[in-house]
Amino acid sequence: MTPEALAALLREAKTIAVVGLSPKPWRASHQVARYLQRAGYRIVPVNPEHDAVLGERSYPTLNAAARSHPIDIVDIFRRNEFVGAIVDEAIRVEPPPRLIWLQVGVVEEAAAARAAAAGIPCVMDRCLMVDHRELLEV
Repeated sequence: MTPEALAALLREAKTIAVVGLSPKPWRASHQVARYLQRAGYRIVPVNPEHDAVLGERSYPTLNAAARSHPIDIVDIFRRNEFVGAIVDEAIRVEPPPRLIWLQVGVVEEAAAARAAAAGIPCVMDRCLMVDHRELLEV
């Protein structure tokens, strides 16, 4: 995905599901989600261990979240061994997300290939907050 295409998608997106969002303010998932929330996105936490994070209802699964909210971007903060199942779940939600994002340190080539085959771009091993700042904050 070109920087221009990514910037356009980020401008158009409204809702970001954050899989693995922690309520702990020192965790990267919390910091990135809080930044994105302040940038104007609706954050949909996906974490079965919490009822709410950042003032938003938390869902036990991505599928449960997608039944309540159309999701534009799925931002994944989970270890590599869990990513394949999450990406497969993201591919199946209706309507499908426009982008799947694997945060820094998260790489799963096979899952990214499945997402691409389903027509969903997948960004790996990058921080959505950093890219957002670089592409959209002037």
